[in-house]
Amino acid sequence: MPPLSRPVRPHRDDVLIAAAGLLGGVLLWALGLRGAPPVPGLPPWASLVAAAVAAGAELLRRTAPLTGLALATAALALDTCAGTLLATVVMFTDLVYAAVLHGGPHAARRIPPGTALVTVLGTLIALAVARDPQALFVGVFLGLITLTPAWTGLIVRHHRDAAQAARLRAEQIALLAETDRAQAVAGERARMARELHDVVAGHLSAIALHTTAAQTLDDPAATREALGVIRENSVRGLAEMRRLIGLLRASGGSEADGEPPAVPTLDGLPALLTRARATGAGDGLSFSLHDGRQEYEDGARPGGSSRPGHGTRTGDGAARPGGTPATLPAPVELAAYRIVQESVTNALKHAAPGEVTVRLDRAPGGPLLLVVTSPYGTRRGPGGARVPGSGAGLTGMRERAALLGGACDAGPADGPDGPVWRVRATLPAAEEAPPT
Repeated sequence: MPPLSRPVRPHRDDVLIAAAGLLGGVLLWALGLRGAPPVPGLPPWASLVAAAVAAGAELLRRTAPLTGLALATAALALDTCAGTLLATVVMFTDLVYAAVLHGGPHAARRIPPGTALVTVLGTLIALAVARDPQALFVGVFLGLITLTPAWTGLIVRHHRDAAQAARLRAEQIALLAETDRAQAVAGERARMARELHDVVAGHLSAIALHTTAAQTLDDPAATREALGVIRENSVRGLAEMRRLIGLLRASGGSEADGEPPAVPTLDGLPALLTRARATGAGDGLSFSLHDGRQEYEDGARPGGSSRPGHGTRTGDGAARPGGTPATLPAPVELAAYRIVQESVTNALKHAAPGEVTVRLDRAPGGPLLLVVTSPYGTRRGPGGARVPGSGAGLTGMRERAALLGGACDAGPADGPDGPVWRVRATLPAAEEAPPT
């Protein structure tokens, strides 16, 4: 047997309304202030019973409004026959209003038209029975006690529902705004983490490599050279850190000290590879850049190839022969540069002796294809590393490509001279109009 539910207690305001209505009815009855004379045969206290029933119905005006309206209708009928106390009529009117306001949607739709129908029918019946124009006052009376409170309750209910819907919309907007803010903060934190990793990891890796070399070599000249590289990378890393701190502290985050920040582009790849060659020379690493975006006047590729539209740069930063690369959007240039930078840093940490190749290619109007290959494994065999890594760089490369709608994957692959570690990124890039 299911447990019995506890009865719902009436609202405090409903108790006060019921008490005031009952007290008013008793006072009017005691003063003899009643309407039409009672129907013969009814005791004079019958109107008090009707007032008490209507007062009891007021206790249900919020918890069970339709039940309260039914009781009030019966009480009004008895009161009409017993002499009509004004307090009972007022309580009935309030219960019509409460039934529309606090009842269900079905009641709110049906009661107002029902009161209009009752008013019209009551007026017609009164005119037919009395055959006197004064019978129209019956319709006016019915309209005042049924039609007016019903439609007033409907209007108030509509305003209440509209206000509640507005509050819900405001809460949803606030929730969406908070979600957007949290996503923006998370995105900015991820962007800062990528930028800090990319601009500092390369310099710190070079410092770690040359520190190890300085500790193991007995040659004073080699030690001095290693210390020079360490100092150079320390200065560069410090400058990059100061630049990032300036960007973070500047208002708007776009300018520092009144000057626009320097954004790396693909034109800086030769200098990047020059520094990488100096760092990796002691480990047998060389670096080359093959830029397929170049267009040459003679249509010839260095090395005897006649394929037009291709060029090659070596790690010393010289282009052979000179050409004009296609203009790419700044976000694509930055992402491509950072992906190459991280790939070169990983090669300095993990690659076996050999050539690290950076290839850029792009068909007219197509995406930018970036491939970096390096000999797989280290001098201590596959799986070893000169400098330990955390894997954050690979995550950052994938995130940079995904933010532009591209893709980036990294892993071992078969090369012409043996296994290689290959980083391949595809970055959608629409050409920008050259500046005029």
